[in-house]
Amino acid sequence: MLGQDVVAAARAAGADVDAVDREHLDITDAAAALAGVRGYDVVVNCAAWTAVDAAEDQEAAAFAVNAVGPHNLARAAAAADAKIVQISTDYVFEGHGTSPYAEDAPMAPASAYGRTKAAGEWAVRAGNPDHLIVRTAWLYGAGGPNFPKTMARLGAERDVLTVVDDQKGQPTWTVDLADLIVRLVAAAVPSGTYHGTSSGEVTWNGFAKQIMAAAGLSARVDPVSSAAFAAKAPRPAYSVLGHDALRAVGVEPIGDWADRWKVAAPVVLA
Repeated sequence: MLGQDVVAAARAAGADVDAVDREHLDITDAAAALAGVRGYDVVVNCAAWTAVDAAEDQEAAAFAVNAVGPHNLARAAAAADAKIVQISTDYVFEGHGTSPYAEDAPMAPASAYGRTKAAGEWAVRAGNPDHLIVRTAWLYGAGGPNFPKTMARLGAERDVLTVVDDQKGQPTWTVDLADLIVRLVAAAVPSGTYHGTSSGEVTWNGFAKQIMAAAGLSARVDPVSSAAFAAKAPRPAYSVLGHDALRAVGVEPIGDWADRWKVAAPVVLA
């Protein structure tokens, strides 16, 4: 979902881009990573194990993709004198905050997925001094399954939906994140950690109501607590990320989530 939009954004900016999937480059294979990135200036790692609940039972497999893979790519990029851009997540934080998490806030992941992504961050920092770690959250886009598509489908099938109202975050369009990544690279910002989420905040329930409106559906969206869902992995109650690091280097953060959803909705729900 994100990879497709990164390729499109980079090409629109005039870059020569090659995109590979796991059939062509196994990032858990150090030798393959070394050979695969040779000759490139920038490596953007959009690969990830994102099955949050499955990671609780398969943490070693998730670790291979989310930590070993980035480690291999970071070292390979360093050997090729290339920059690496690693996509990370809000799950590296505990999720009990009440104000936006700063880029340098202590990581305290509460799930296996979060632990493996935090390990990936450390691996990239250690493996290549020329790195950008871009944390994102609540991603949606045209290229893959996601919350808006699921809600629109269910809203067309049912009169009433129940959606959690005790988790707060920043719905983020993959097109906007891809644009931010390209802008960060083009601006030659200092190595470090940046937050690639929309501005503002909303609950999943509030977002679902906006999805119904955009889709022209009349389904009622009722609130429910996270405790009503028997998920294996804990979800962060508060996933709002701050954008001070972007502003400090003169890069404009992504706009308000609601404004961006209005632009994205016709594309995502098409």
